[in-house]
Amino acid sequence: MQPKEPDLSGRREAFVLVGVLATAYMISQFFRNSIGVIGPDLAREFDLDATALSLLASIFFLSFAAVQIPLGVAIDRFGPRAAMLATALVMLGGTFYFAMARGFGDLVAARFIIGLGCSSFLMAPLAIYSMRFDPRKFSGIIAIHVGGGNVGSLAATAPLAFGAATIGWRNSFLIVFAVALVATLLVYVLVKESAAARRDRDARRESASQLFSGVLSAVRIRSFWTIFLMQMATYPAFAAILGLWSGPWLAHVYDMPVEARGNTLLAMVGAQMAGLMVWGSTDRFFGSYKIPVIIGSCLGAGLLGVGALVALPLWAVTPYLMAFGFVFGFSPLLTAHGKSLFPERLMGRGLSLMNIAGIGGVFLQQMLTGALIAYFPAELVDGARVYPPEAYRAVFGFLGLELCLALLLYVRVRDPHPSKAL
Repeated sequence: MQPKEPDLSGRREAFVLVGVLATAYMISQFFRNSIGVIGPDLAREFDLDATALSLLASIFFLSFAAVQIPLGVAIDRFGPRAAMLATALVMLGGTFYFAMARGFGDLVAARFIIGLGCSSFLMAPLAIYSMRFDPRKFSGIIAIHVGGGNVGSLAATAPLAFGAATIGWRNSFLIVFAVALVATLLVYVLVKESAAARRDRDARRESASQLFSGVLSAVRIRSFWTIFLMQMATYPAFAAILGLWSGPWLAHVYDMPVEARGNTLLAMVGAQMAGLMVWGSTDRFFGSYKIPVIIGSCLGAGLLGVGALVALPLWAVTPYLMAFGFVFGFSPLLTAHGKSLFPERLMGRGLSLMNIAGIGGVFLQQMLTGALIAYFPAELVDGARVYPPEAYRAVFGFLGLELCLALLLYVRVRDPHPSKAL
């Protein structure tokens, strides 16, 4: 197959395309990780234990994952731009609802709706990129998209902590609502589907039964389930720490106030963004997706082992979390590896299935680790439940063990890197 070149008029248009789509993804990343900073404050305000807090964080990922199969069908049938705009409207409604929440039930329902709304902000752009860019550059484009989107993760650290401490978390989320509205308008105005893409989609138009049978075809592709399981153990491990337990860990074990927690997590996300840029093109250096993923996974498992076995002193916490963020920047390579398995007609469904592993894995990891932490006795301090250091070390160990088991399966997976076809 001939490598595809961008059907854009030049580099400026390509830059605008990726920039606008990454801006939308930024909103999703903010919501994914925001509970990590304000979680202790929400727990105090609404009297939440570890299990309730993990449900609040993870319900976003449950709804996000649950809609991935119909989302993939919609992307292949109606196009990624249409799917993205439709879900963005849902996201806007959920954001406003969250800011106005009056109880724990409202918070959970709003997070569920926001998860539905953000469900296309990675998969739809990836479908667009797969149609417009050379497949050899796909992992690099993913790294740029995810790295740019991680500005939202940055916003969910020190800036959110500052906002929560000054104007309150509700007003902070109203500001996010305004930013999300602007991002949606940018997608509507600046992201256009090419005539060639519409013709290709119309030419391979399938019936409803064919669309859903394509899902079965995708899961039967060789190596699908191995990469699926690896997805469930990699990004979800990072997200469980950054998006949920890092804030309580820093608050309970190191007595960090919200501003200090925000600054520490800001450093972690900044390191992850650097990692995304460094890891993003390593597959081209190795001529392989599998080799850099194995290297990154071994380093990640080692860091999780350190968190489980070593009582880190306060001075080491920030460097440790920065190393953690940098190492787990390899995760887009695994997405690119999964994408390489699917033919063009199954791309939307295939990518969405892979996203079920990553996002559904976050839901499972956050719920399981919430139950694990709740197993340890909590102490009431100023009306808030405080868990012992051993509870958080158990979380690191649990995530590290899962990653090691997935890696044992992954080492034998096939590796259809585009360089091997040249």
